[in-house]
Amino acid sequence: MSNQHTNSPKARSRAALLILDAINPFDFPGSEDIAEAAVAASAVIAGLRDHADALRMPTIYVNDNYGHWGSEKSQIVAEAIKGSETAAVIVGRLNPRPADYFVIKPQFSGFYATNLTALLDQLEVGRLVLTGYATDICVLFTAADAHMRAYDLWIPADAVASETGAHKQWALEIMTKSMDAA
Repeated sequence: MSNQHTNSPKARSRAALLILDAINPFDFPGSEDIAEAAVAASAVIAGLRDHADALRMPTIYVNDNYGHWGSEKSQIVAEAIKGSETAAVIVGRLNPRPADYFVIKPQFSGFYATNLTALLDQLEVGRLVLTGYATDICVLFTAADAHMRAYDLWIPADAVASETGAHKQWALEIMTKSMDAA
């Protein structure tokens, strides 16, 4: 039996919802500046997740390990929810479910030193819906790496947040103009 493998993500029609750094304690310097926008974006992300479920699209959380190299999903969720009031709201709304995928990342990009590419290949995904925090850091770096790997990108402006509206707008413009993001 042959296992057919498509080399190019562009040749694949399946989409996946990526939720970047939503499981977050929001206790870092500047977290108060992103809090309101992050809570608002979490409501949109929850709606997108419901829509993805209806379309049978995989939902993949791609989350920082916050320097805890022995962490796994349940530990990251437990620590995040204790972090702040903002974290309690967002994690309460976006808590990963058993069928969701969870990739732990050590740096800004969801692709750097993770198994994300292998997972997307296995799921036959060619289009990514990027959501999460922060637009001008982790979303931007993940989008750049996805673009270099030939994934189609959609980044809903109301499903991402940054510490400032200007930073968010700047990053969205770069991803639209330089990475062909919709």
